[in-house]
Amino acid sequence: MLLVTGGAGFIGSNFVLDWLAQSSEPLVTLDLLTYAGNRRNLAALEGDPRHTFVQGEIGDAALVARLLAEHRPRAIVHFAAESHVDRSIHGPEAFIQTNVVGTFRLLEAARGFWAGLDGAERGAFRFLHVSTDEVYGSLPPDAPAFTEDHRYEPNSPYSASKAGSDHLVRAYHHTYGLPVLTTNCSNNYGPYQFPEKLIPLVIHHALSGKPLPIYGDGQQVRDWLYVGDHCTAIRRVLEAGTVGEVYNIGGWNERPNLEVVRTICAVLDEWVPRADGQSYVTQLTYVTDRPGHDRRYAIDARKIHRELGWQPAETFETGIRRTIRWYLDHQDWVTDVTSGAYRAWIGTNYQAR
Repeated sequence: MLLVTGGAGFIGSNFVLDWLAQSSEPLVTLDLLTYAGNRRNLAALEGDPRHTFVQGEIGDAALVARLLAEHRPRAIVHFAAESHVDRSIHGPEAFIQTNVVGTFRLLEAARGFWAGLDGAERGAFRFLHVSTDEVYGSLPPDAPAFTEDHRYEPNSPYSASKAGSDHLVRAYHHTYGLPVLTTNCSNNYGPYQFPEKLIPLVIHHALSGKPLPIYGDGQQVRDWLYVGDHCTAIRRVLEAGTVGEVYNIGGWNERPNLEVVRTICAVLDEWVPRADGQSYVTQLTYVTDRPGHDRRYAIDARKIHRELGWQPAETFETGIRRTIRWYLDHQDWVTDVTSGAYRAWIGTNYQAR
């Protein structure tokens, strides 16, 4: 049995779906169902006895303690987080409450549960914390990619809150012996990603005839990781990772944001051409850059390859086409999540730019 926090969100729901597609081991999903958590992401599991869904907060100590006592999971896989940089700029408090305080309370509950286990159960228990490359800060254009030993230099309220959670996880291992694992991933993309993030936002806006907003000059570089590859990496770390270690997970796919957007436009031009015959590229709109925008992230994923034998299966070219096809085939899902609240957020974030 696994306990998965944030399992109705983007990466979490992909992990839950992939896990149950490949394993008979049951799991419990704990998710608060904020704007980015969507029960529809797990619709395929309705009625599946291997899956239990619980709506609630990771910071609810009594709820988490009850779930641990009742289900006795062999591992907690911790995805639950506020994760959008722009939202953290507009309202940082929610990020501190969820990512720092929430992780602290989850660690406390896990520590109490683990301390009460005996023998093999105690030895097998793991707390796997899913984090981000943004905790490392920004890289110069020609600097080596982030390794697991890179100094933490977070530059946004979001990345600072995730850095805080990483430090708490490390401290609970070194102080109390809690058997933890930490992963720091690069930019994920794929099915079920809420369309506030670049790739689904561009797909949605392109098809809706709206401007495609590009921050600054569009030359911010990210390492793009297909979410399915991320899930296989997490499963591998959970299976064989060394307790107390950090594993960077990347796609070996560095791309400037502008190139990513142009690639999406080219695929849409091929699959769903505009009625007027023009390219979707004509919808590009340059907007004022966000405050403190990191220029470049890049992950050195050699450690997880060397020690655990993992490497991504998707190139950016194959992964982006799979992603665009999913959104084209699931327009009902997109319509459902791009509600009035979503439109209000887009107005708040982009209108003044």
